[in-house]
Amino acid sequence: MSALATIRRRGAGSIAWHAGALAVLAVVLYPVLWVIGASLKPNDEIVGSLQLFPTDPITDNYRHLAQGIADIPLSTFFGNSLFLAVGSVVGVLASSSLAAYAFTRIGFAGRGVLFTLMIGTLLLPYHVLLIPQYVLFQKLELVNTYTPLLLGKYLATDAFFVFLMVQFMRNLPKELDEAARLDGCGHLRTYWSIVLPLCRPALITSAIFTFINAWNDFMGPLIYLNEPEKYTVSLGLKMFVDQDGVANYGGMIAMSLVALLPVLVFFLAFQRYLIDGMATSGLKG
Repeated sequence: MSALATIRRRGAGSIAWHAGALAVLAVVLYPVLWVIGASLKPNDEIVGSLQLFPTDPITDNYRHLAQGIADIPLSTFFGNSLFLAVGSVVGVLASSSLAAYAFTRIGFAGRGVLFTLMIGTLLLPYHVLLIPQYVLFQKLELVNTYTPLLLGKYLATDAFFVFLMVQFMRNLPKELDEAARLDGCGHLRTYWSIVLPLCRPALITSAIFTFINAWNDFMGPLIYLNEPEKYTVSLGLKMFVDQDGVANYGGMIAMSLVALLPVLVFFLAFQRYLIDGMATSGLKG
């Protein structure tokens, strides 16, 4: 009887655990399901309706979306966002990995102080630097260009990603550097051929977060971009609200759903490499 009671108790616990997991999953997925359902509703049925999916779904929101926004093709917004996202990924990976290599592999005076100051920049709110940066780029006549949005990525200003790579490189044995030096490798060759391949998990993690942050960025493009032809997807969503404050909710939600696809594809494409890299990044031998 005791064994039967134990089996029943474990079965009840397993059922409760799965029920709780399904409840959490439902809460997490509800906003996505709502967006999908709202994109198939007429504009006047979206606000105030408690029905998740319409009884008579329509595709007018997507058909109008394919025609563009304010005579601007939808591909323009997606192309601009893709350019900024890819450019940000390249800049962050290149500059942050180089800065991390310098902090972990090169001994120079003031290294600890500089690293502390860099970590200290994480405490600065973005809005504190917004006005000085805007004034600087305005004096340089770089407003309404993509330079203010990309320049910092190539100068290792994202302290979080530098710190992430520093922590990862610190776990790599220094014997690898010594062996590379014996083979005649300098710092640049050691960085490119030895350290960088072993940092693939940190690089892919940084790439995923950088791409998502750049794709979803609203404040930066709003401050520095003035021409609708240069708008990103996040600013394109703003154009669904006219000057009288009337919003085309159907088109806005349909574009929001379409805007999720590149981020989802990027994450799924690199997720396998992230998991494989974390599983195989241990040093052998």
